[in-house]
Amino acid sequence: MAQQITLIGGGLVGALLAQQLAGRGFKVDVFEKRPDPRIAGFVGGRSINLALAERGLHALRQAGLADDVLQRAVMMRGRMVHTRDGRSGLQRYGVDDSEVIWSVSRGALNMLLLDAAEAAGVRFHFGQSLVDVGFDAGRIRLADEAGAVREIDAPVVIGADGAGSALRAAMNGHTPLGERVEALGHAYKELEIPPASTLAAELVDRSGGHDQFALEPHALHIWPRGGYMCIALPNTEGSFTVTLFLPAHGAHPSFATLPDARAARAFFEHDFPDVLPLIPDFANDYDGHPVGTLSTLYLQQWHLGGKALLVGDAAHAIVPFHGQGMNCGFEDTVVLASLMAEAPGDTADVFAEFQRIRQPNSDAIAAMALENYVEMRDSVADPHYLAKRELGALLAERVPQHFMARYRMVTFTHLPYAYAYERGRAQDVLLEQLLRGSTRAGSVDLDAAAATLQATLPPLPDLHG
Repeated sequence: MAQQITLIGGGLVGALLAQQLAGRGFKVDVFEKRPDPRIAGFVGGRSINLALAERGLHALRQAGLADDVLQRAVMMRGRMVHTRDGRSGLQRYGVDDSEVIWSVSRGALNMLLLDAAEAAGVRFHFGQSLVDVGFDAGRIRLADEAGAVREIDAPVVIGADGAGSALRAAMNGHTPLGERVEALGHAYKELEIPPASTLAAELVDRSGGHDQFALEPHALHIWPRGGYMCIALPNTEGSFTVTLFLPAHGAHPSFATLPDARAARAFFEHDFPDVLPLIPDFANDYDGHPVGTLSTLYLQQWHLGGKALLVGDAAHAIVPFHGQGMNCGFEDTVVLASLMAEAPGDTADVFAEFQRIRQPNSDAIAAMALENYVEMRDSVADPHYLAKRELGALLAERVPQHFMARYRMVTFTHLPYAYAYERGRAQDVLLEQLLRGSTRAGSVDLDAAAATLQATLPPLPDLHG
């Protein structure tokens, strides 16, 4: 008889995990508090597009869904950096078009994953909120949208219900998990650049030759301004989702000093004058969209024996500045489904091993995501950073077995996040020593630098192992 698994949360990670477990012979029921987005429409409130990279693609390949997803995605070759003086330039993510990331719609991806999971035999129950869990009895209580409560057997419960996880709250009430939430102190608000056809012709950048888009579509656009920034990601229908990141409180500029569209418009006219004309519905967007918070979640314990486990954002929510939140969660599903298939009757050992494998890596990507915020809002326009980036690219070409930029390790390989973090730090120390404060990569003797690198750091491991 197939083992019963109860999943809380039918979002991206929950739906993909459910499909993978069902495909390995488990009987899976998913309880999701929101209505079915395929019927009710996708409920917004979170970023409507996400960056899909190799780790996430690998999980989708395992599920047989990668091709379907990529047909609905927009390729992004790198960062298009827009400076204060109106100039822009592309900083590639990888060496060529074999190393790109993809902008995908959260809603469209979620619905595709729900369809795939149902086709694999997963049973979804929408409009069902988790009320309480009796871990010792192996039962959960659920409330429907009308408030009616029912109780069902759930001897093994997995929470994929996001940063505000109801299962995590229930687990923490039963046995303290060592929860720590570190607020970034910065927040975000989403705006929209519509398709080019809705804008005046003189506002549209035709340099890329893409009539559908107001800006170059195959890039993640960044307007770095030191302690804050705007970014824009392309959507398949020609629009861009613009996200403004600012301190939540404090001196200007912050969301506290920009309480409404009138104040925000004056700020954009001064700091983002090339963005504002592309957002014709600026006032409604700014006043109508909520200010989102940004925090990092750390837990000492992700599971209660073999009875309950947390995955994805429910276990390790991170800030979005490395574009790895979804990718990390998808990587969770690959590891967990594989472990459970190897030992289907031993969830206690499986859950403990899952945390042992994944926690050092989730801690590492959390740290790198925080560092990447500083890089995106400030360093991308800094001459010393650009010199280090150029020198790194030259060394990667000269001795590829010994040097790979940390961003490439994180984004285009399967190397553990923890390895990429430590290797990246060691490489950065070496680049600083080689440059000696210079802002010119050409001032470094490449032959001597390559020899120093090979003598200092061991070769990189199998990049896709």
